[in-house]
Amino acid sequence: MWQTDNPQVLRNRGRARVATSPQLTRTVARNLRFRIYKAEKLGTFIMTKISFTFNIGIDISKKKLDISFSDDKTASYDNHLSGFKQLLKQISNKDKTRVVMEATGGYERPLVQFLQDKEIAVSVVNAKRVRDYAKALGKLAKTDKIDSHVIRLFATAIDPSVTEQLSESQQSLDSLTLRRNQLVKQRTMEKQHRETVINKETKNSIDRTIKFLDKEIEIIEEKIKKLVDLDGEIKEKVSRLTTIKGVGPVAAVTMVSDIPELGVLSNKEISALVGVAPFCRDSGSMRGKRTIWGGRSQVRSVIYMATLSAVKYNPAIKVFYERLVGKGKPKKKALVACMRKLIIIANSMIRNDVDWNPNHGKLA
Repeated sequence: MWQTDNPQVLRNRGRARVATSPQLTRTVARNLRFRIYKAEKLGTFIMTKISFTFNIGIDISKKKLDISFSDDKTASYDNHLSGFKQLLKQISNKDKTRVVMEATGGYERPLVQFLQDKEIAVSVVNAKRVRDYAKALGKLAKTDKIDSHVIRLFATAIDPSVTEQLSESQQSLDSLTLRRNQLVKQRTMEKQHRETVINKETKNSIDRTIKFLDKEIEIIEEKIKKLVDLDGEIKEKVSRLTTIKGVGPVAAVTMVSDIPELGVLSNKEISALVGVAPFCRDSGSMRGKRTIWGGRSQVRSVIYMATLSAVKYNPAIKVFYERLVGKGKPKKKALVACMRKLIIIANSMIRNDVDWNPNHGKLA
């Protein structure tokens, strides 16, 4: 089993990274990082986990940052570059400090990028988990100041994982796929509106809007294609995923964009992250229905559409689906099981650097 005592192997932001020489190619470096990761997961590679002495909790709104440094030290800065710099001045020990904030639908992104560029560990956590933690503490009142304190306490108690810094290409891809999804939703709404109107002028207005949205979507898709072609690592992942029958270019790009953890997490972890892992509801002798919940809704909807295609045209997924239905499983539950199988296969393919082959259906 592969092991190392090379001092160049470092720990950075919760993941194994390699300090490479100029002669070491990106492909070799990436493979080496994976070997380190795989060996670590198997328990043959011992690496000291980063422990954070200080946690800073931040409640983010559109215009301001409410910050909790400790029980008796708080601050409020503008959610702008000037406020970010004020926060940075308050962080004296970068290596031992973790900044924790909730996912707020995008308001947190500029601050996350700023802090990561300054080599400060950041954890973006699920807001519902923080709120549930607050209720468990009996903190039912809710203000921005209280929320920042709760986020800091949550980080100390739960020790959330550090959010990985995305490359510039990955950030651009994430932004473009998000915009495409927004435009597609708008177009769908306009088409639904058209079905309910009779007035000719109103229909013409809707038709012009749909035509405009079609053009914008086409422009965004062309930008996505150019970005993928320019980034070798992203292009390799997208090409690999499209070897799965049922997974088209849009689904592959969305998976690469919305699940940067693809190929790094375990199969169980990736299923839970996407929101297709069944959770039990048992108590005593009662056995409740297994249900899925949470996860990343945008990528889950794309995987759902890919699965609808896969159960028709992908032999491995089709056989699996038909076997479940044949055993009496409801079709919707069988589809969810196929979605889980599909994302697990994709995760394994990226992790092992292999294209699709029929045996994946049997192994996943």
